[in-house]
Amino acid sequence: MRLIRELSRRKLRTTLTVLGITIGIWSLVVFSSLANKINSFVDAGSDLYAGKIIVTDGEAFGTTPIRISAVADVAALPGVEAVDPQVQVPWDADGSGANFGIPRTVTGLIPGADAGHGFKLEIATGRALTVADTGDVVVLGADLAKEYGVVAGGTVAIHGRPFSVLGTYVATLASPDTDATVPLATAQELYRATLPPLVARAVAPAELASQIVVYPDPAVDAAAVAAAIEDTVANSVALTGAEFTEVVGSGAAIFNGIIIGVAAISLIVGGLSVINTMAMSVAERTREIGIRRAIGGPRRRIVRELVAEAGLIGLIGGLLGLALGAVVVVLANEAGRSSGTVLFDLTPRTALFAVGFSTILGMVAGIVPAWGAARLDPVTALRYE
Repeated sequence: MRLIRELSRRKLRTTLTVLGITIGIWSLVVFSSLANKINSFVDAGSDLYAGKIIVTDGEAFGTTPIRISAVADVAALPGVEAVDPQVQVPWDADGSGANFGIPRTVTGLIPGADAGHGFKLEIATGRALTVADTGDVVVLGADLAKEYGVVAGGTVAIHGRPFSVLGTYVATLASPDTDATVPLATAQELYRATLPPLVARAVAPAELASQIVVYPDPAVDAAAVAAAIEDTVANSVALTGAEFTEVVGSGAAIFNGIIIGVAAISLIVGGLSVINTMAMSVAERTREIGIRRAIGGPRRRIVRELVAEAGLIGLIGGLLGLALGAVVVVLANEAGRSSGTVLFDLTPRTALFAVGFSTILGMVAGIVPAWGAARLDPVTALRYE
């Protein structure tokens, strides 16, 4: 209570200082929650691509077609256990409806081509795609199913065509959540329609693939198999799971660094505000401190009390910043939940770190003014006006 009473003697100054810390912690909470979500995407993506080699055309990774005839050449290479040709096209034919999260895609494949090596997806409603399925049928990822409000037995439009929903998948927190799986031949038709007219006229739909997913023998070196694929298939690029993790992980690390920098700048401003507030407090209470020193008050007690005041300022600012950040995170997630765009993940670890950091920041910022107050000469302090 005594600490609160001391802070209430300087209401405006204390309020402004708390506000500065609140803004810093708010930015830390929001940006850290965004980083948490991105890191979870990266981790899930690493699991998804583990044990795979993605082969695409070398001119533009995954955006230009690779002839499906390359499947036989790749399958014949030593160390290759399974080959899964796939076609991936945007969910929307005109590119509209894109969001900041994982892009929505339509993937055409041959069920079972991965020989059981692929990422295991659990069915929520209906059933998975089978080799016997043909035509305009689809199995939807969890986010797409939620966005369009459909389950097995329903219908959804893809590229202006009605597709019968055979089933929906359980959420994975990775790219399968925004992916629609269709028969390979159906996706090849959709893919051919997206190509430039000159290219489309030169190829038949059955000749097209956008990527070939290769599953190497776990006992062999995936990098060596990838190199052999690039040597065998002309103008191809083979990306291993380790390379995917390295590329995407480095991008996430840069983003995390930017987030930390932005939050650090805000918190430094808040720390300087605490130093200013406590310095002014010491100046206003110089005579009081002199009296306490004159009657035998120990220096460490004065330091302890002033540091505790600064820590309380940091704690209050941290709690307010956390509350404000949590409100922003919840509102933003709810606004995007219907479209599957959940961009923030506020974890207990992030919340505890934010409050603890603000409290420690306040205490550290209060040490210098507190130490200066404890070193005041009692006689000089008593004469202070």
